[in-house]
This record gives sequence, structure tokens and C-alpha cells, in this order.
Amino acid sequence: MWNYSNYGNDLNITKNDAASCSHSGDCQNDVQFLMQLPKIKKQLDKLNPEQLKKELSEDGAWDDEQLQDHQDNLMRWLWISCCDITERN
Repeated sequence: MWNYSNYGNDLNITKNDAASCSHSGDCQNDVQFLMQLPKIKKQLDKLNPEQLKKELSEDGAWDDEQLQDHQDNLMRWLWISCCDITERN
């Protein structure tokens, strides 16, 4: 399943992987685990830090200072992508 973005931050995630990171409660450990899977890590490594920051800033949940850490932004984007995919299916 694809989560399409506005700035080239598209991710392809299986429905099962997306569901594993979009449950109620804290998903941080699940997202961090998913980030290490080769099929996900390869995609995340290609994301441009500035474009990802731009994508997340439009969400409005984080301020400029919070968006300075690219690793945190990758985790945020993967979580959002998983939630979007789960909600659509």
C-alpha cells in the first residue's frame, strides 16, 4: 500500500506493517522496529530531509525546533504513513 505525499516522501508499506504501527497507545517501539526492516529502511534513506521537514510542518503538530532532527522526522512520517494506510483500508 502506498502513502503518497506532497513533497516526494511516498512510502510503500504492507497493510500488516501499517497496522502494527497504528494502534491505540504508544507506537514508538513498533515504529522504530519497522524503521529497521530493510524494505522500509531503504525507502526512508532516500527521503530528503528538507522535503520531509516541509511535509511535516504542514501537519502543524510540530514546531520548527522539533523538526530539526531528521531521525525523529523519519519516525513521525512513518507513523503518519502507517496511520493513513490503516485508515484507508
